[in-house]
Amino acid sequence: MAESPKLWKLAQAFHLECGTTLPEIEIAYHTYGQLSPTGDNVVWVCHALTGNSEAADWWDGLVGVGKLFDPENYFIICANMLGSCYGSTGPLSINPLNGKAYGHNFPLVTVRDMVAAHELLREELGIQKIHVALGGSMGGQQVLEWGIQKPDLFEHLVLLATNALHSPWGIAFNESQRMAIYADSTLLEESNPEAGKKGLETARSIAMLSYRSYDTYQLSQTDDADKLEDFRASSYQRYQGLKLWRRFNVFSYLALSRAMDSHNVGRSRGGVEKALQAVKAKTLVIGIATDILFPIREQEQIAKGITGAQYTVLESIFGHDGFLVEFQRIETLIRLFLFSPEAKVDASPRPSQAWTVSNVALPGSEKF
Repeated sequence: MAESPKLWKLAQAFHLECGTTLPEIEIAYHTYGQLSPTGDNVVWVCHALTGNSEAADWWDGLVGVGKLFDPENYFIICANMLGSCYGSTGPLSINPLNGKAYGHNFPLVTVRDMVAAHELLREELGIQKIHVALGGSMGGQQVLEWGIQKPDLFEHLVLLATNALHSPWGIAFNESQRMAIYADSTLLEESNPEAGKKGLETARSIAMLSYRSYDTYQLSQTDDADKLEDFRASSYQRYQGLKLWRRFNVFSYLALSRAMDSHNVGRSRGGVEKALQAVKAKTLVIGIATDILFPIREQEQIAKGITGAQYTVLESIFGHDGFLVEFQRIETLIRLFLFSPEAKVDASPRPSQAWTVSNVALPGSEKF
């Protein structure tokens, strides 16, 4: 049974980068293990767009008993980002100034605001040093931003399938999803429990195309040659949309996609290259060869900009979601990075086994 997150409340104004404030904020978070007497065993995990703070659940290939980040050895923390619907302050939260849920009126939060909330929680927990901070996709955006803001705080950064500046391509994907949501006229019916349902389902269907690859669909959704309709790929898209609706909130989806669009470590810092030079932590950057949402040129930019960073590309048929699926190979890379610092981290050669995924659930899905 899933463990409920801990809650920490800041009962005073939280100033946002956009210039407005939240009267108060709550941060939901999970911890695993115990802080060592010397405080040198902290692992901080940042989750992606529709994730939550229960890292041992959605990244159980890396976090958990007997895994690379074992709570027997590490004090592991994952905090739900601002704007989400999994416990931290977001559109579903009650605005104490009027006693109503924020809903449409939730202000713009940025990746920097999320990092500011992580910082407050870190101080509350009495953490002085973070041994490893890691995250993929939007989680990696937070880790990188944090590593620039607080370069002396971190010993190691692990950045997977992420970028230093969200691209026009990525923003266009997000905008297309928001257009789908706003095209659903029920979105304005905030008292309706199914407000925005069809819009969110369509948005998720669009997103899935950016998370996966051509080969993923070829291997998992191909039909018999004589079929004329009711294709597996069509059913899969509808299924993924419905499943997200059942577990997520449409207003949080809007808020977090805008936050992702805001990501630019070079803003007000003289550009991306100058900002990356601030990172002092030993850094491993992992790209996914088939990632069309965060193409490997974006990870190359990060690795070139951070002094001494190691960079490798993982061959995978899973596209962007490879950072969640390929945990065995990713564990090998991170283990080498952390425990064999003189070795060159290399994801090649390509895996020799044949890919057969037609009966395997992909990230965020039940078996099908």
